[in-house]
Amino acid sequence: MIDYFGESVAARYDERHDGMFEHDVVEPAVDLLAALAGAGRALELGVGTGRIALPLNARGVPVHGIDLSRAMVDRLRAKPGGDRIGVTIGDFTTTRVEGTFSVAYLVFNTIMNLTSQDEQVDCFRTVADHLEPGGTFVIEVGVPELRALAPGQIARPFRVTPTEVAFDVYDAATQLMSSNYVEVVDGRGEYRSIPFRYVWPAELDLMARLAGLRLRERRGGWRDEPFTADSEKHVSVWEKPVTP
Repeated sequence: MIDYFGESVAARYDERHDGMFEHDVVEPAVDLLAALAGAGRALELGVGTGRIALPLNARGVPVHGIDLSRAMVDRLRAKPGGDRIGVTIGDFTTTRVEGTFSVAYLVFNTIMNLTSQDEQVDCFRTVADHLEPGGTFVIEVGVPELRALAPGQIARPFRVTPTEVAFDVYDAATQLMSSNYVEVVDGRGEYRSIPFRYVWPAELDLMARLAGLRLRERRGGWRDEPFTADSEKHVSVWEKPVTP
């Protein structure tokens, strides 16, 4: 797995302007995760700079994170309370840590950073191995926006400003996509591209079954919005049976 979140990305990650760090975005996620964790521990895959891990830990939930990017984790460590978050540097597809957890979670489309179906299946199996009986696995991910593409169209812009153009490119035959950024920094143009594999809700349910998990609930968001055919994302919760 390639680290696409190196120093240049980590240095500006917390300055993102898409609202992901806003209190009313973070708190509903933390509310659900804290409720699922109960008196147990939480495992965050792709812990990054601690957007969710830090407020969840502040609620009294011990959090351990896995992340491939040392640059992102350095930002986490530099924040108040960052020293209380255990972190293992590695690919969360297969990386194992000690102990078991009552909840594991992947937020903000991070499951799509795994760019093959096999890697996504392996991620579910890795999580299942870490969960205690009755534990849950939570994923927040967007619903693929293929309906927004006109026939023959493969690209869709999602942010356009005087200094930045960002767009997604889709390949419906392989479920591969990329998010591409063209940005003017200090008067010079910069370009970067991050690959993803989009995944459908039913496909995730099958991956969960292969790992011995079963769907508990699916929401249209963290605030218990209903999941419908028009939902742009979903928050899904799978559980590990108490008895096989």
